[in-house]
Amino acid sequence: MEEDMKDFWGSLPEGFVAQALGLTTPQDASRLSCVNSFFRSAAAEWDTVWASFLPPECLEEAVEGGRGLMKEVYCIYVFVITQSSLKRELSFWLDKLTGKKCYMLAAKQLSIALIDSPNCWRWTSMPDSRFTEVAELINACSLGISGNVNTSILSPKTTYVAHLVFMANSEAYGFEYHPVEVCFGPYEKNSETRMVYLDPQAQSRRRLRPKRRIGIFGRGIFANYEVVPSPCDENCPKPRQDGWFEVEIGEYFNKGGDEVELEISVMEVKGGNWKSGLTIHGIELRPKKCV
Repeated sequence: MEEDMKDFWGSLPEGFVAQALGLTTPQDASRLSCVNSFFRSAAAEWDTVWASFLPPECLEEAVEGGRGLMKEVYCIYVFVITQSSLKRELSFWLDKLTGKKCYMLAAKQLSIALIDSPNCWRWTSMPDSRFTEVAELINACSLGISGNVNTSILSPKTTYVAHLVFMANSEAYGFEYHPVEVCFGPYEKNSETRMVYLDPQAQSRRRLRPKRRIGIFGRGIFANYEVVPSPCDENCPKPRQDGWFEVEIGEYFNKGGDEVELEISVMEVKGGNWKSGLTIHGIELRPKKCV
């Protein structure tokens, strides 16, 4: 049976099959190669297939640099995170399953309130960071982090999810019962905001409800617990394989064909409680996973 199918596919023009595979995704091409030996040969060897999975700018760079087989080029962009030659504060790679473009904006590329005050923030380096410096929160009674990205650098017809990537040390305080407001959408438009927690232990603290109000000099108790959402998987940080935590900010569908300036923000300016112990790695943009 397999021989008959191989003869059938083998009778088709090579360009036809390659174009058909190129309309799928890297994951689909790999799955087909496991089913049929003809597809296995096509997915492994045909440059046309893997070139179709590369964004135009990556394909152009590969051709000009004479990098060899397109499958090898694709794997390089998937497994090797690169920094832009123009902006060392922006890292870029391709999603392994879809070939869509992914980015991380470094803390240096973000606008962070009070970042120039040495009593509030400091720049430091960490061995497990992909950037030279990260921002460490020393002590502040408000939190304001924002960044911008233009849809022209994103993959078209793709839903992107923005994540804040951070770390909380063992002495962190001020986020235990107090969520922050986050938003991801077109700049200068009333995009929908949501509330998330930056405390990695937020779900384990949900049984402990504070009973007293704390003013501007308080260190960690939320003034009105009843008006905020309960901690859950959707609004709490999740550990990453690289040792950091991430929390979802929001999502945006990029239809492509136009240039829209998107704003990503993380704010907490209403509580007035002092905060410390947070290290900001950056904001990551990647395609939404299909369940």
